[in-house]
Amino acid sequence: MTASDILSILRQRGDSVSGQELCQLFGVSRTAVWKRIRQLQEEGYEIEAVPNRGYRLLSAPDVMTAQEVEGHLHTRWAGHPTYYFPTIGSTNQYAKQIAEEGAPEGALVIADEQTAGRGRRGHTWATPPGTAIAMTLVLRPTLPLDRIAMVTPVIGLAAADACRELCSDQVSIKWPNDVVIGGKKISGILTEMSAEMNAVHYVVIGIGINVNVEEFPEELREIGTSLRIETGREHNRAQLIAKIMEYFEKYYACLQETKDLSGLREHYNELLVNRGREVRVLDPNGEFTGVAEGINDLGELLVRREDGELVNVYAGEVSVRGLYGYV
Repeated sequence: MTASDILSILRQRGDSVSGQELCQLFGVSRTAVWKRIRQLQEEGYEIEAVPNRGYRLLSAPDVMTAQEVEGHLHTRWAGHPTYYFPTIGSTNQYAKQIAEEGAPEGALVIADEQTAGRGRRGHTWATPPGTAIAMTLVLRPTLPLDRIAMVTPVIGLAAADACRELCSDQVSIKWPNDVVIGGKKISGILTEMSAEMNAVHYVVIGIGINVNVEEFPEELREIGTSLRIETGREHNRAQLIAKIMEYFEKYYACLQETKDLSGLREHYNELLVNRGREVRVLDPNGEFTGVAEGINDLGELLVRREDGELVNVYAGEVSVRGLYGYV
C-alpha cells in the first residue's frame, strides 16, 4: 500500500472512508494507514480525520508528483508507471533513456520544471517551476513505419479534449498538433522515435502545456498564452495530465485498430481552427495560399487552392491567417 493508493480511494469515494475499511482493502495495520495519511498531509493534502467516521479529502495542492498524477488516473496502461522530477533538463531525453532500458508502453515522465526542453525545428521549450506541464510518454506502437507520425495528431487531439473538458471549451487545434486558445498557442508537442528498417523500437511524445503561467516574455506575447490567462483561473496540472492520458488511451486504441485516422478524423476536424480558413502553406516546392477543408485519413491537411485544385499537405509548415502573428 502506498500513499497514492489511499489518495485514489479518498478521491473516488468523495466522502469519509473509515480506517478499518482501508486496513481491510490493503491488508495492513491501522498504524500503516495512519502513517500514509500523515505523509499526504505533510505534502499539502488537507485530510479531515473524524472519530467514528474516518478520513475525508478536503483539498489537494497543485503539485505534479507521481502519486498525485496516479491518484487521478483511470487508465489501464497510459501513465503507468509515472516518473517524477522536481527539475529535469528534458523529459524526452529521460524517456528515451528508460525506453532503451526496457520501460513499458505507457511509462510517463513528468517534471515540475524543465530547463532544456526542445520544440519543433530545434526551438527551446522551457517550463517554469510550478506553472506548466512538461511530460513525455513512452510508446511501443505496432503501426507500420509510415503511419507512426499519426500518433502526434492523436496526442494533440487528446490534449485538446482534456483542456476543453477541464478548462475551457474554447480550446482548439492548429494543424497538425498545436493546441490553441484565443488565437494563441498553449501547447507544443515533439515526437521522436528509435527505429531501423521496418522495425520501431519505441516512440516518445513530449508535451508541454502552459497551464498556470501568468506572464510571457515580450517576444512571445503575440503567439503564446496560458489556460490561466485565457480563463482567469488556476487549473490542476496533475488532473489535466491524467485526463490527457485517459483520452489518449482511447484514441490510440482506435489508431492501432484502423492503422489510420479514419475513426478520429471527424472529431479532429470539429476542433480544427484551420478548417474553413485561409491558410498560407510554406512548402519546399513553393508557397501558396488556399482554404483548409480539414484532414484526410492519413492526417494530411486538405487545402483548396485559389485555382480550385485540392492539395494534400503533408510536409512544410502551414500558417493560419490571424493566428500566431500571421496577418
